[in-house]
Amino acid sequence: MAESFAWLARRDGTVVLGRGPFREANSPPDSGVAFFKRSFSDRGEMPWQIPERFERLPALDFSKRFAGKNPLRIAWETPDAIPFSQVFQEIMTSIGQGLIEKTVPVVTERGVSKVPPGQFIVAAMAAQAAPLHSYGWVSGDSGFSGATPELLISMQGLHLATMALAGTARQEDEEVFGVDEKEIREHEYVAQTLVAKLLDLGSLCRQEREVLRLGSIVHFLTGITVDLEAKQEPRSLLRRLHPTPALGPLPRTDQTMAMLADWRERLACPAEFGAPFGVWDDGTFEAVVAIRGLWWEGKQISLPAGCGIIEASRLVNEWRELRLKRESVKRFLV
Repeated sequence: MAESFAWLARRDGTVVLGRGPFREANSPPDSGVAFFKRSFSDRGEMPWQIPERFERLPALDFSKRFAGKNPLRIAWETPDAIPFSQVFQEIMTSIGQGLIEKTVPVVTERGVSKVPPGQFIVAAMAAQAAPLHSYGWVSGDSGFSGATPELLISMQGLHLATMALAGTARQEDEEVFGVDEKEIREHEYVAQTLVAKLLDLGSLCRQEREVLRLGSIVHFLTGITVDLEAKQEPRSLLRRLHPTPALGPLPRTDQTMAMLADWRERLACPAEFGAPFGVWDDGTFEAVVAIRGLWWEGKQISLPAGCGIIEASRLVNEWRELRLKRESVKRFLV
């Protein structure tokens, strides 16, 4: 795949597809389309990527454009549990010392394909439908693509929508999941933090917690909407919200972000995993959280997954959850 392109499947069932070359900018254009792409830690990049040309098309038409690829064969290497166990113990010590209440380390599984995998991964992710949001960034023989359930921001005029998505279990465990104190507490950390960060922007409505079913796994989901008192600039909103406790530390301070950055680096997490990825389209803005995806360079593939750790967490359970999330992504490739 020698070309460069990006896309995002939006809530309204359409896909914005942009083709390069892309021009970097510090702000979106007054009209037209720009993609928002940055690393998780926001290392001073110019985040707006303005495509040379773009189109808007129905999600089904978009998936058909990339269909017809055979399943991708990948030789996966089982992740080593020792580095994660060391990070886990450091996190539990920090929780015990009162430095953090929650954080989200990431374990990355690695694989090798016999052929350049980009076109196959793009085809697999483009085929995923709502409630998942297909997204991707491709630059020559490298890129990342996924199908994420997590909407970070949808902003049209003075209406903003977001969600708290946290707490994970196998589909067959849904009944006990619904009353699991640890999973509910983990979810509430995220929901309450979002409410606190948005409450001063306008009239806020928090919906009832529900269960989102995604095939083999389930999550807790709480929708949140705000009728804004004034227009908001997308980048300032993202700085206000990202990372939520679903992907980041609680409390979120320079110290706790530095701690998480160190753990992510030691566990070889791709820079964009968990970061906002969005599209500006003539004044509307939508951004998802870049999870449930694959990163590739040449024939090398990375599959990251994160888990929320709180005081009640147990090493074996978190390791099992990480595998569960990675397996859900592998199913996209079948």
